[in-house]
Amino acid sequence: MNAPWKSGMGGRDPFAAFLCDEAALDVLRPVVIEMGWQPEKCAKGGLRNAVQSLSVSASPNILMVDLSESGDPLNDINGLAEVCEPGTVVIAVGQVNDVRLYRDLLASGIQDYLLKPLSATQLRDALNQAQAIFAAPKAGDNHAARRHISTAVVGTRGGVGASTLATSLAWLFSTTHKLPTALLDLDVHFGTGALAMDLEPGRGLTDAIDNPSRIDGLFIERAMIRANDNLAILSAEAPINSPLLTDGTAFLQLQEEFRQAFEMTVVDLPRNMLINFPHLLADVNVVVVTTDMTLASARDTIRILSWLKANASHATTLVAANKVQTAAAEISKADFEASIERGIDFFIPYDQKAAAHAAKLGQPFVQANGASKPAAVMAQIGETIIGSADEQSDSPAKGKKSLLGGFDLKSMISRKAGKTAQKVGA
Repeated sequence: MNAPWKSGMGGRDPFAAFLCDEAALDVLRPVVIEMGWQPEKCAKGGLRNAVQSLSVSASPNILMVDLSESGDPLNDINGLAEVCEPGTVVIAVGQVNDVRLYRDLLASGIQDYLLKPLSATQLRDALNQAQAIFAAPKAGDNHAARRHISTAVVGTRGGVGASTLATSLAWLFSTTHKLPTALLDLDVHFGTGALAMDLEPGRGLTDAIDNPSRIDGLFIERAMIRANDNLAILSAEAPINSPLLTDGTAFLQLQEEFRQAFEMTVVDLPRNMLINFPHLLADVNVVVVTTDMTLASARDTIRILSWLKANASHATTLVAANKVQTAAAEISKADFEASIERGIDFFIPYDQKAAAHAAKLGQPFVQANGASKPAAVMAQIGETIIGSADEQSDSPAKGKKSLLGGFDLKSMISRKAGKTAQKVGA
């Protein structure tokens, strides 16, 4: 997948072409549109035009150049290399049918050499292969390819602020921590992931549900909406007269693709989806149960925690109380914690003005209110998620004896986070 939201890819076009004749351009442009790229990036001109253009602008991720007017293709290709940024995948086009030239071009670093006249099938295959090459892990990306932290944010009830927390965590991971992040909003009919960032959700998620077999790296690139250089969103506003008909296969495939393309995944997981598709948590590292201090939420927190213990015991569970107003709480902190038989890890203060400010700006809560007390607690939640996943990855292999073998890692993390949150909420 050619993922423009990955680190270092900001400002680069996904594709550009410089072809000498209109006939070739007429064949290329429909394929480019099909790939989701801008047909305006297909320009008239050959290799020399490409060198001149790229000498004053950033090179695209994938570049197609025409060698038809080049007297010395190999030498001219070397000139192109001087203006292309590292990692650019180059596809050459020409009319000389010579095996030796083909081999020499490949040896010089060209990805492919296409012979005129061009066909749509030929171009489509070459561009898809270029996408795969561009997505392949680079030598220095081994650590990033291995590490992936998946976080599910589950609200005990509607209106407790789970979506606000999910979008804020995704924003923090992508900006403060500079990690390539995917936000998956699984409230298919009423999701607010894109809305919170003033973006149009598109049809990507509904298309994935309707056609799970289409989900691959290329589909992810076309379907996801970029919020910043490191954050991409998959959300939906499906028609409310269309019921959700799926066995959950699409969601699993989406999560698998996210593991390959991103370091962080944040899943805004409605509680009804948790019940209908329990396998969604199979590879989740951290579950943040978001609640408010009400009797109904206390009851549902008990039920969700019990469900997680039975169905997702591998995941670290954090409990975050949101919209906390100590004087106006329906149920006290002590009674709430006694009822759920564990401590609350984080207390996010209620700040209606800050929430309204974020909504008016069309920004995640933490972006619009970075200096507020709620944003500070959300930042601590993000740091705890990253830290807990790191500790899990550093823990001894299963079955191997260790001096720390008698300690419960999840409880240690929860107690530590709880003490920090209580200080902030005090």
